[in-house]
Amino acid sequence: MSWLPLSFGAPMVLWGLLALPVIWWLLRLTPPKPQTEVFPPLKILARVLRREETPQRSPWWLTLLRLLMAALVVAALAEPVFNPREKLPAEGAALALVIDNDWASAADWNKRVATAERLINDAGSNGVPVVIAFTAEKPNAEIGPFDAAAALDRLRAAKPRPIPTDRPAVYARVAGVLGGLPGASVAVLADGLAAKGDEAAFNTLLSKNAARVVWAVADRLSLTGLTSAENQVDGFALTAVRAPGDPAPAQVTAGAFDDKGRRIADATLTFAPGEAAATGTMAVPFELRNDFASIALDGERHAGAVRVLDESSKRRRVGLLSQAEADQAQPLLSPLYYIRRALQPFADLVEPSSADLADAIPQILDQKPAMIVMADIGTIPAQVRQRLVDWVDNGGTLVRFAGSRLAAAGNDDDLLPVRLRTGERSLGGALSWTSPQPVTEFPKAGPFADLAPPTEVTVTRQVLAEPTPDIVERTWAALADGTPLVTGLKKGKGTLVLFHVTPEATWSNLPISGSFVEMLRRIVQLSRNQGAAVANAEAAATSLAPYRMIAADGSLVPPTPDARPLVPGAGTLPVTFENPPGLYGSETGVFAHNLLDVASTFEPLARPQLTVPVTTIQYAFDESRNLKGALVAAALLLMLLDTLAVLWMGGLFWRRPRRAGAAATTAAVLIALGALFGHADLARADDAKPGDQGAIEAISKTRIAYVLTGVPGVDSISRAGLEGLTRFLIEKTALEPGAPAGVDISKDELSFYPLIYWPIDPAAPMPSQAAIARIDAYMQQGGTVLFDTRDQFANGIGADSTSPATERLRDILANLNVPPLEPVPSDHVLTKSFFILPEFPGRFAGSPLWVEASLDASNADNRPVRTGDGVSPIMITANDFAGAWAVDENGDPLLPTVPADPMQRVYALRAGVNIMMYMLTGNYKSDQVHVPILLERLGQ
Repeated sequence: MSWLPLSFGAPMVLWGLLALPVIWWLLRLTPPKPQTEVFPPLKILARVLRREETPQRSPWWLTLLRLLMAALVVAALAEPVFNPREKLPAEGAALALVIDNDWASAADWNKRVATAERLINDAGSNGVPVVIAFTAEKPNAEIGPFDAAAALDRLRAAKPRPIPTDRPAVYARVAGVLGGLPGASVAVLADGLAAKGDEAAFNTLLSKNAARVVWAVADRLSLTGLTSAENQVDGFALTAVRAPGDPAPAQVTAGAFDDKGRRIADATLTFAPGEAAATGTMAVPFELRNDFASIALDGERHAGAVRVLDESSKRRRVGLLSQAEADQAQPLLSPLYYIRRALQPFADLVEPSSADLADAIPQILDQKPAMIVMADIGTIPAQVRQRLVDWVDNGGTLVRFAGSRLAAAGNDDDLLPVRLRTGERSLGGALSWTSPQPVTEFPKAGPFADLAPPTEVTVTRQVLAEPTPDIVERTWAALADGTPLVTGLKKGKGTLVLFHVTPEATWSNLPISGSFVEMLRRIVQLSRNQGAAVANAEAAATSLAPYRMIAADGSLVPPTPDARPLVPGAGTLPVTFENPPGLYGSETGVFAHNLLDVASTFEPLARPQLTVPVTTIQYAFDESRNLKGALVAAALLLMLLDTLAVLWMGGLFWRRPRRAGAAATTAAVLIALGALFGHADLARADDAKPGDQGAIEAISKTRIAYVLTGVPGVDSISRAGLEGLTRFLIEKTALEPGAPAGVDISKDELSFYPLIYWPIDPAAPMPSQAAIARIDAYMQQGGTVLFDTRDQFANGIGADSTSPATERLRDILANLNVPPLEPVPSDHVLTKSFFILPEFPGRFAGSPLWVEASLDASNADNRPVRTGDGVSPIMITANDFAGAWAVDENGDPLLPTVPADPMQRVYALRAGVNIMMYMLTGNYKSDQVHVPILLERLGQ
């Protein structure tokens, strides 16, 4: 039975509402007890006439209250549910629940779990066993069948994995279990992404005794993934993909992070309407790009939106080769000298240990360089030539420089970008008709297009390229007469580049110009790393240990216990349960293993053609609410109100209670009411005023206050000082003060604090007359103000020339009713209220502590501890107490003492303890002097 948005689990119980008229009739026959009053003449009448009278009927409002209470009980027994959900088809011999828990399910995993819980609960209510399997778990994970409780435990223990689904294998295992369970219900909770082998997997799953299917899908496939991040010439080129056919344009922001997780670059990728791919570029300097450790899409909480980077995306390795023997005496004539100087700032340079090309070229190739530079190398040995050609075809960049050897060698179509004429061309010589040629504008289609042509560079000798129809397309730089200076050609995945001059300054002054560095820099950026260099070559050939893993939500985490070493190999390595995406290797070198590759696409999962009944549901949380508990609580509340009403009508609250039982009954009712509503403040006064709660909190603990001067440095030292004194009080005494309080003397209530510390600073504004009047009233009412001028080494109190702080103190005291003052006598209570102290140092030592003078200070014989029971309302020092007490969060002192004596700080803290004990206990110790006399008198 369902009345939207309300339904009942046992609707037949609602027939009990028909009994309400009967209950009403019974209530009329049993009215409440009449009220009785004690009246003495009634005792006489009672002897004459004894007749009991009862009311004819109960009040209408009491009858209505009881009828409502009965209706609530009946409604509660009917098990009402607000916003009920439709019961899912979880019946038959078993419920087979297959759940995609791959990376694509991470963003809304909690919704998927809630949906699966509803299915399992419905299966449990029907007494149906549950087969539960996850498509991104261990291949040998147990799948059941289980009872509903065990299935819920396994569901709640599961979590999304940063790997693709393996539907064929998992669905085959579930189909094997369903073979012995005819008429089962199959619930498919998919991630919405199509994968290879889906059609065969669904055919296998649904061909084994599936009587009905529950198909759960997301509202829409809204995933966005990052498929590539290429470090190119002008920046990191990014490619993102989404589900095809989305008519709305969209923008996503990608962020680059260094190895410490700091964001160092951004880029925006825009999806055109209906487009499934978007590209963007992080145009940042090359040096900054070398710090990139990962790139992630903002707002995408899954592993497909993150790419980790290794050395193949960072600084390039460049191999250097030359047939010329090194001349240590003349390094400027070395063919590799200027190349090394130009490449060292932004590339890792490697050179062979052998001058023989047959050995040198394999040595360089074994180190997987991104680029190889050959300085005037003519013929390549036949035994290594093919390996070099394969390296170029697979993505290597070969840069060659001309020279006499190259000019004399024959053409090599596999390792040169253009065909060369035999010999070399001389410009500006005695037998030449032409003068040295400058460099003209760089072609717009080449990698040097945005560079300014070097006006100071001229070429006197060069090797010439054969004129061919495509010579213009292969020319990256040319001379003024149109002859190529630099030519380039894409070959396979790699690049061939030829400088038609030597790498030293014999044929041209290009190698000693700034343009040479920029040209080589652009070529290096065009190259692609061939893999990360690992120090242990044997380890690199076998396996790499997990180092940092990408979690299902896209965060970088330590390796999980299930992760296994990765064996690098050619091509794209699959992401599996044992090899999840992340970084493999160690701190010396890592290999990036990412979830998505350049060929990845997001194709929506199509529902298979089914011949059995299908129920389609959406992932959602269970928003239904069982109202049984609330209705029972409401009925109990009405029962309590009924009890109170009966007691009231019986006169319990009208006359003075004469028995302890009545008081106990009332107290029990109040306690029950408090337990029902969870209130602990039923007896709170109705006349509470704003600020009362703050006042209660202020006096709940003893707190020391300090005056807020408005000078940040002074106020921070005051607070740190009182915090240090508070710690010392807690450690050394039974007093446990609260945190120090900063007070504004112009408006804050001062009577809450027994002592107010006031650091005098001439830079602080002068208090107003009203504020000084409040201080004066505070001192008259028993409070004490400790003034600290902190100027012992400027001028102390009583000096001929006073300091600015002392002048300010005098201005303040001129408006206060200050009693006569004197330095603390040696027998004053302050010297022994807790510690025995002869003096009261602070951060400085030497200034006396001034207090209210004794009544007869001039009589030294009658002086010992005779100041009465009062406490001095004022204290003055120049020793900077707060500076000595101040500590940081670790309890270490903030400021040094002057002089630097560790015991001076201890004495300063002891002085603070004595002052605080004196403030809280008064002159109680002054009575100890009279103890012998009192004992003597008592003896008499």
